[in-house]
Amino acid sequence: MMNEGMVNVSYIIATILFILALGGLSNQETARRGNWYGIVGMTIALLATVFSEDVYANYDKLIVALLIGGTVGVILARRVQMTQMPELVAILHSLVGLAAVAVGYANFMGHGSGFSGIELTIHDIETYVGILIGAVTFSGSVIAFGKLSGRISGKPLTLPARHWLNLGLLIGAIWFGREFVLQSAAGSGMEPLIIMTVIALLFGMHMVLAIGGADMPVVVSMLNSYSGWAASATGFMLGNDLLIVTGALVGSSGAILSYIMCRAMNRKFLAVIAGGFGTGGGVAASGGEDQGEVVPISAEETAALLADAKEVMIIPGYGMAVAQAQHTVFEITKALRAKKVNVRFGIHPVAGRMPGHMNVLLAEAKVPYDIVFEMDEINEDFPDVDVSVVIGANDIVNPSALTDPNSPIAGMPVLECWKGHTSIVLKRSMATGYAGVQNPLFFLDNTRMLFGDAKETLDEVLKAL
Repeated sequence: MMNEGMVNVSYIIATILFILALGGLSNQETARRGNWYGIVGMTIALLATVFSEDVYANYDKLIVALLIGGTVGVILARRVQMTQMPELVAILHSLVGLAAVAVGYANFMGHGSGFSGIELTIHDIETYVGILIGAVTFSGSVIAFGKLSGRISGKPLTLPARHWLNLGLLIGAIWFGREFVLQSAAGSGMEPLIIMTVIALLFGMHMVLAIGGADMPVVVSMLNSYSGWAASATGFMLGNDLLIVTGALVGSSGAILSYIMCRAMNRKFLAVIAGGFGTGGGVAASGGEDQGEVVPISAEETAALLADAKEVMIIPGYGMAVAQAQHTVFEITKALRAKKVNVRFGIHPVAGRMPGHMNVLLAEAKVPYDIVFEMDEINEDFPDVDVSVVIGANDIVNPSALTDPNSPIAGMPVLECWKGHTSIVLKRSMATGYAGVQNPLFFLDNTRMLFGDAKETLDEVLKAL
């Protein structure tokens, strides 16, 4: 058993390791080391908590909880594919929110001793805010999981006067917060707390339902931030410094990432939260056939173009993740580099379904970090690119974002591959992307369409090379 001083020292060490983990994760070369910092920090924090005086008398319950949670975690880690990572992240955020709600209710029902006057008021506010943020995070994350996994349509739910509805829910939450604090001082308060929880759950659901498919990467980042603030609020409830600091780290870094992604999409964060952007993906946009005819290309012709090129840009999207084609892409990259072809990868900030999705897939396939570039670094180089290979991407290479002010993705910076000599687009069909917008790129004179499963067609390209 560890005394309070040893526990606090362990928490300080864990906090330092969590900060180092965030620093490591900010760069691809140090990401693996950053993950290990986080793993070691969490292990120290968990052991310090398990062996603390507060938990010592409850080992039977704790062991059962650890066995259940650990078993579920191991099963998920072994079964979940990289393509399912975005929805896994979303559902894990929901568990953080649910934990904050459960801890808040348990904390309120057992807070009778030790608090009075202003201390009781402050403690009640901490409890209320923790449950509020936790409930919003929980319901919002469940809806995000449904959208990312295809169980719920990516089309935004745009209710009439939805902004007034959100305002009404916010005012209701504040009003019942006041009632909760007043009633708690008199020895009650459960009723306004339950009503507020229902309001928060509805608010979280409506907020994410109103956000369209193209903004889902920002939603995942935003929910990550919410889960951090929920954890921090739980720390205030329990008087746990480690939860407060760790939650603040997660909350602030998630908020900064959301801001960076919104800036990369030329979107305002509040506009994303307000929702109504994007439509359901996977359906051919009306009028797409009027834009012209596409020119198909074979795998052998693709290989010939790549072999004759001097500059090749590969632009991965969610289709590459679905087809699990990243390893074949790396084999093609090695074959081309052996022929003295300069191959680079262009990564859009919102490619895939969550922040950094494409970077993770390419790192898994052992693609060298020094040939992977962000959009801002390589967009000006496209006029010198001989062949751009777009693998399952749609919205992030859509010229209408720059040319059509009425497009749902108007103003969003995109990878301008059409400025190169030839673009080869790998797609299963002419269906639209996650934003539901048809892409004029497919109909340009210098674009060729390579239809089929990305892995199968790229395997044919590799054989031809």
